[in-house]
Formats: sequence, structure tokens, C-alpha cells
Amino acid sequence: MNRREALSKVSLLLGGTIVGAELFLNGCGTNTSNDGNFFNADQMALLDEISETIIPKTSTPGAKDAQVAAFMNVYVRDCYTPDHQLVFIEGIKKVNETCQSCCKKSFLEASPEERLKCLNILDKEQEAFQKTLKTVKETETDLNPDLTPIPHYFRLMKELTIFGFFTSEIGATKALRYIEVPGKFDGSYPYKKGDRAWA
Repeated sequence: MNRREALSKVSLLLGGTIVGAELFLNGCGTNTSNDGNFFNADQMALLDEISETIIPKTSTPGAKDAQVAAFMNVYVRDCYTPDHQLVFIEGIKKVNETCQSCCKKSFLEASPEERLKCLNILDKEQEAFQKTLKTVKETETDLNPDLTPIPHYFRLMKELTIFGFFTSEIGATKALRYIEVPGKFDGSYPYKKGDRAWA
């Protein structure tokens, strides 16, 4: 599976398109810092825990095992526009603010159950935001075809977590079934209940 196919499949899972996908498919941009990192160590630690809450380790590896935060660091740095980068950075702060508001502690201090509660609040918030964004897009793109509204920060985090995990070696081989050279397509391949999906 090439990058374009993987991106299409993850987009279907999320019900839309992934921000920065065109840049990613075209080799990404040239934004680089001196140390190659876009996020600082505290932000990376927080993204590690956010992604692990979205895809926790069970009988299969979790997002931390797939180093999803490191993937986000590169993807946001190289494939997001400055406006999207700013929304993402501000979003990291807002995750902690939401956790302080609902659990009276920072995201890193919260228990797994409290973290999940916090992210469920943000998920409902981003769903409502996406509905308003769709309305704005439908009404204003006629007047301004170049208008590209920026999604909610938690949607960006969630889609990068899913995309980063399922296109990683661990996600493709441990959470999904993967055959490096699969041969011909077989649309009637036998399926048993409980079988993992194919990468």
C-alpha cells in the first residue's frame, strides 16, 4: 500500500479529508527548526498521552508504541500551514485547560478514566464545531472559493493519531493484518468473526 492509498483509507475512517494531505503526498514542506522538532518536550509528552488515550495499548500495541507523537511532530512541522500549526499549538494548551476544568488537574496528572472523560468532552465539542464549519463552508465558498476553514484542534489531533498509528509498521502489522507482497486481489477471501482488518 502506498501513501496515497493509506491516506484515502484513513480519510474514509474519519469521514473527511486529512489536513496537509497534499503536502504530505508531495513530499511535505521545508519548515524546519534547528533541532528538527516543532514541539517542545512538554508538548511531546502531552501528545504521547493524548494519542495513547485515543488508541490505548490492549492486546495490540497502542499509539505510544507506534511513536505517534513523533509522527505528529514531523507532520505538523512539514505539512501544516502556519494557521493550522497555530491552531494545533493552541489546542495543546486547551486540552490541559479542559482537563483542569472537568477533573481539577492537568492531563498528565489525570487518571486514564479522567483523561478519557476529558477527550470525550473535546470530541463532542469538535463534532459540534465541524457541523458549524460545514455550514460556513457551504454558504461562504460561493463567495470565496479559496476559503478553507480550519478544523477544530481536537479533530486534527484525532485524525493524526489514527493516521500515524495505522500507517506505522506497528499499526499495520500488529493491529491490522499485513502481507508485504499480497499477490492478486481476492474479493471472496474467507473471513472469520474476530479477524483483524487488512492493512
